[in-house]
Amino acid sequence: MTRTAILSDIHGNLAALEAVLEDVRSQSVDEIVCLGDVVGYGPHPRQCLDESMNFAFTVLGNHDSSAIFDPEGFNNTAERAIFWTREQLHTADDPADCRRRLEFICKMPRVVQRDGLLFVHGSPRGPTSEYVFPEDTQNPKKMEKLFSLITHICFQGHTHVPGIFSSDYQFIRSEDAIQRFSVANPAMKYMVNVGSVGQPRDSDPRSCYVILDNHTITFRRVAYDIERTVKAIEAEPELDNMLGYRLREGR
Repeated sequence: MTRTAILSDIHGNLAALEAVLEDVRSQSVDEIVCLGDVVGYGPHPRQCLDESMNFAFTVLGNHDSSAIFDPEGFNNTAERAIFWTREQLHTADDPADCRRRLEFICKMPRVVQRDGLLFVHGSPRGPTSEYVFPEDTQNPKKMEKLFSLITHICFQGHTHVPGIFSSDYQFIRSEDAIQRFSVANPAMKYMVNVGSVGQPRDSDPRSCYVILDNHTITFRRVAYDIERTVKAIEAEPELDNMLGYRLREGR
């Protein structure tokens, strides 16, 4: 079976993406896939999109979609950032580069399915926009519906909080599943949140991604040069400095 690195929520953070890709190269993976939100918040949307074009596939995230269409449900800071991102994507020395990046976003699938695996940004029910938080394990109706849409495993991002939801309505935190978590039990279904490359929100500032190898899942945490991203955000008046400062705390 293919050994796959699964990334999500890069959010224009090139320093984080470069560090993660360096770690990926040390893990002898066969392919890299991305669960969306390549852009938004961060200072390097064009470069991150260019890198993601080398992946096996990238599904559509809500920030990716909002870089093309009007954002919905964004707070003021996120909205300002996505409008700035949109401007960056329409600005390049070569107009062909603009077209190439915009066409890449437009062609991102909302869902990828293969071999009993489902890949989305948000959830099985709302692939681009629905959040699934750890506390949702206390909402059996929601969990029952979500798991009814899964054959075996769904990989997702969106919340930036890594961990594994099981069909018995448990949430296993990533730090408790760090060493080759088995998903081989055919009687169980799983939703795996792979965390965020560019903006972790679980109080750990290191980037997070997942390696799927046969029937095991491993969470990888990667330190990166946060101050490089902070300085790049500070240099852009349309980006709120808070978007950089919160990276230091992983929130």
